[in-house]
Amino acid sequence: MDRKRRRLCLLASLLVVLLIIILGVVLGLTLNRDRDPLKRTFLDRCGKFKEYDCQNVWRIFEQAYVNKDPCNVPPEAYHPLIAAAPFIPACNRMMFWSKTKDVVHDFTNKRDCFITVEDTLLGSVLDGLTWCGEEGSTETFTTDCPGWSDCVNNPVRSFWNSVSAAFAKAACGQVTTMLNGSIDTPYSPSSIFASIEVKNFNRTTVQRLNVVLVIQKNAVTNCTNASLENLKKDLGEIRYECEEVPESQIQECASDPEKPCGSCW
Repeated sequence: MDRKRRRLCLLASLLVVLLIIILGVVLGLTLNRDRDPLKRTFLDRCGKFKEYDCQNVWRIFEQAYVNKDPCNVPPEAYHPLIAAAPFIPACNRMMFWSKTKDVVHDFTNKRDCFITVEDTLLGSVLDGLTWCGEEGSTETFTTDCPGWSDCVNNPVRSFWNSVSAAFAKAACGQVTTMLNGSIDTPYSPSSIFASIEVKNFNRTTVQRLNVVLVIQKNAVTNCTNASLENLKKDLGEIRYECEEVPESQIQECASDPEKPCGSCW
């Protein structure tokens, strides 16, 4: 009887130890995942692009900002990342935007006519996210990072400046941009489109820029806006066309797969 009781006690002890080990492993994995939410999101989004080694892309991405002053990460720091996942030219299908992100992505999500930088690997994995490093640390932080305007060379701003320039350099044929007709300056000199993308268009490969001026009920401007005259000057020899298009028309066309994209504006 005593031997049987000892055997049961030993078995119970082993089960308790095994349960503690399992709980420790599960808790450790959970804490590790919670400690690095950016990496988890990055890899999850990257997994949709089957042709890339996402772990390698992540490692190259980290090298741009980890263990660095979060206000001293210049756009050049992301050049190795862009080299690892270069932008492939999609002539006549590349879409740029300024202050029209929602309407543009509603359209590109429903229709396979145009590609924005956020539809590419590098644009999609970090869209809407914040990150930074810290000198003397190998960690990635997603809180208490510099805001967009807090310093010029912060990790997020430098990333978008760098990838936007590379995406613009890959543009070819007819290029389209959606600008906001509900603001006084649809082509703002401080926007990424004006300050980065237009300046990086290759004048030998981009034939024409088609401006879709998105018009809402509260429209305050049209294709004769002075800022658009500045856009024409910045384009130089690249041909320019502008068309005022109601946002409702774009949304309706996006939801109708039978309509050719060319008829949306």
